[in-house]
Amino acid sequence: MSNAVIPPPLGPDDLGPDTSPVAYETGDGVAYVTLNRPEFRNAQNSVMTYSLDAAFRKAVDNADVKVIVLRAAGKHFSAGHDIGTPERDFDTFYPNVATLHWDHTRGDGQPLDSNQRLAREIEVYMGMCRRWREIPKPVIAQVHGACIAGGLMLAWSADFIVASDDAFFSDPVARMGIPGVEYFAHAYVLGARRAKEILFTGARFTAAQAEAWGMVNHVVPRDELEAKVDELVAQMTAMPMQGLFLSKKAVNICEDQMGMRNAMDSVFGWHHYAHAANDADSGDSLGGMDAKSMKQAAEKGQA
Repeated sequence: MSNAVIPPPLGPDDLGPDTSPVAYETGDGVAYVTLNRPEFRNAQNSVMTYSLDAAFRKAVDNADVKVIVLRAAGKHFSAGHDIGTPERDFDTFYPNVATLHWDHTRGDGQPLDSNQRLAREIEVYMGMCRRWREIPKPVIAQVHGACIAGGLMLAWSADFIVASDDAFFSDPVARMGIPGVEYFAHAYVLGARRAKEILFTGARFTAAQAEAWGMVNHVVPRDELEAKVDELVAQMTAMPMQGLFLSKKAVNICEDQMGMRNAMDSVFGWHHYAHAANDADSGDSLGGMDAKSMKQAAEKGQA
């Protein structure tokens, strides 16, 4: 662990247009929530995750906001979970908001034990994405550049994904011996065979492929991305809030009736078997991979 001083998560009253690690601003019925760690490709540490939750809560509480846009500063949407920046804070305590669970931190910079790791991922990964999926207002993910692993979880918890033509996606964690990221929606957003392909190969797929496979709603040139999102926002903000909320709830219920929630719970168990098996075999729950080695694999076209 680094000795870097890590600020606490932002509360709803701390959020502003230039606030790190999450920026927040509103206008014309929309809240813009911006991932704001561009120097680390918007890798998601806990401070970002809890600040993001505060931003969503602020947008939900604002009666003037009908639609939420999730976007990112810098060159990339998100490189995924923070597994190697100087501000990695897996051992720092922040009060749970997504679940009622025991403290998952150690406070001494040492690796988490299996119970702590399970509690952390139930709260910070699975719990947060499920919480955000149920936001009672439409959420549009505005994606450009890299959307990798944990970045997919963020985008998948939104209702729409609008991507620039330079966006690319990947879930390469099978390289760690792990069956995909914690919020395992793969078979539902991609279809079974495409899900297997991207997991078995770890390969990147393009925005155009994601649109053809049904994961992405629209793909536009990078310089038209904001305008396309604004066009959709304008159409949705003209709708009554009750109609938006109930329509969202209806589609989410259908996904759950098709088994998504139960399937996700089952795969989450295998995910944690993999962490525990890696730890037992090598002493490293990530199977010897880190941010640098994952990035190098991706750059070689191997992930």
